[in-house]
Amino acid sequence: MTSPTPTRGPCEPWTPTWCCNLTAASIPLTGAAVQAATEILYNRSGQQFGVCTFTIRPCRENCYDDVFWGSWGGGGWGSGGWFGGGTWPQPALIGGSWYNLTCGGCGGSCSCTPLSVALMPSPVASIVEVKLNGEVLAASGYRVDNFRELVRLGGFTWPVCQDMTLADTEDNTWSVTLQVGQAVPAIGALAVGELACEIMKACLGEACAIPRNASTVTRQGITIDFPSIYELLDRKLLGLYAADLFVSTYNPHGLTAAPAVYDVDGESWRRAGT
Repeated sequence: MTSPTPTRGPCEPWTPTWCCNLTAASIPLTGAAVQAATEILYNRSGQQFGVCTFTIRPCRENCYDDVFWGSWGGGGWGSGGWFGGGTWPQPALIGGSWYNLTCGGCGGSCSCTPLSVALMPSPVASIVEVKLNGEVLAASGYRVDNFRELVRLGGFTWPVCQDMTLADTEDNTWSVTLQVGQAVPAIGALAVGELACEIMKACLGEACAIPRNASTVTRQGITIDFPSIYELLDRKLLGLYAADLFVSTYNPHGLTAAPAVYDVDGESWRRAGT
């Protein structure tokens, strides 16, 4: 599976909970209306919801530096060689104590034994598939910790390196297809359905709840003031009940994007096909 084309918007439209009756005239507009509503609410909620599926080719990080690869153990892919028991022990300072470790795992304060861990994009929603040497690895062979750490189980370790010039169906490769992101909450599904309904009504020339430019209407001696769409947008609102409730609940401070932490040393994985 290849990665989707990079985009600044959501990876796919959110699944709506419809708040209106779909008519024969409105049904052809549902796809475009849901896409537009998704893009609006995705950005209004701080770009924090929606799940993306893509494939990465991990680049394994070592828990110590200056390792002499190839001199010990033959440098192969398997239970020995480069990753597991076949390399010369190297000293590593962990938690203030020195340990002699072989290549293939890192010790930690929670574990009595070294763990083989690969860092994934965060937050991981689910692992779709892991391939080693072109073969799909059974789900019992790994788990995800802390929404980003892919841990190898059964006493095995992840490969130290791979041939990036080959497809992940070949030997000497490994890849992870995963879903990353946060699922859209229930109020978000209602919000996208509500907004999509109003967008379709506007396209069909029907009366809709989205405010227009008019701010004052007088009928039979009664004057009603309405906020203009520009005033609502300045207040990070849309003038719709579910949509505004969703945005004010999950993005009360009007952030334009979800907070992120960047690793100045670079990522430990590579997006395949991008």
